[in-house]
Amino acid sequence: VSSGTVADAPVIWLDCGVHAREWVSHATCMYVLDQLTSGYGVDSAVTDLLSSYDVHVLPITNPDGYVYTWSDERLWRKNRVPYGLCYGADVNRNWDSNFGGEGSSDLPCADTYHGPSPFSEVESDALRATLESLGSRVKGVFSLHSYSQYWMYPYGFTEDLAADYEEMDRVAAIAVAALEAVHGTSYIYGNIADVIYVASGGSVDYTYNNFGIVYSYAVELRDTGTFGFLLPAVQIIPTAEEFLAGFLAAIQNF
Repeated sequence: VSSGTVADAPVIWLDCGVHAREWVSHATCMYVLDQLTSGYGVDSAVTDLLSSYDVHVLPITNPDGYVYTWSDERLWRKNRVPYGLCYGADVNRNWDSNFGGEGSSDLPCADTYHGPSPFSEVESDALRATLESLGSRVKGVFSLHSYSQYWMYPYGFTEDLAADYEEMDRVAAIAVAALEAVHGTSYIYGNIADVIYVASGGSVDYTYNNFGIVYSYAVELRDTGTFGFLLPAVQIIPTAEEFLAGFLAAIQNF
């Protein structure tokens, strides 16, 4: 999404649905797309954003897995690549960020199977290649998941704090405050390993370490477990509204 007013504008990257069953993430990406495309010249925050940045939005990062959640198994997580007697690798354990380490599995039947090698999966490899092609233009990366209501930043593969921890945390705090102001939804923010668990091979660790994108965030959307992955449709719009507020506030404070 671009206003076309700035040549080679800096880029904000937003991807959703890397894990197939996390349906509210896909829907939130679509909501953001709608608001960006309809709000330019109408909404001041959207207009300001698109006057300075191009926004790249990928609503369905894992399409074959997502289709499978509709046709066969609602709670399927991985992609659908066959590995022996089992199917699928976890695309968010397949990046070359401590690949194969703690929080991932070398068992193909496991939900967190990391795949045979870094970037063996077409999804992670395509994301890496696209971000690499955009180069230093990329100023922020947001990867949407559900559920738990967390706004997180590197690292996931270690509890050691990143060199830019204080800056990551400053912007996360601003984002969460703006998000919570919309509907009063409470989010926790912090580094991935401390907030949720140690997870190796994740995308935002890679975008920070390898591409130097300080503002690399993984966001776990609603809820905290009452409905989990089966979030009622009535919560889709409120979830997306509050995320958009946090997203805009974060970027305004880069």
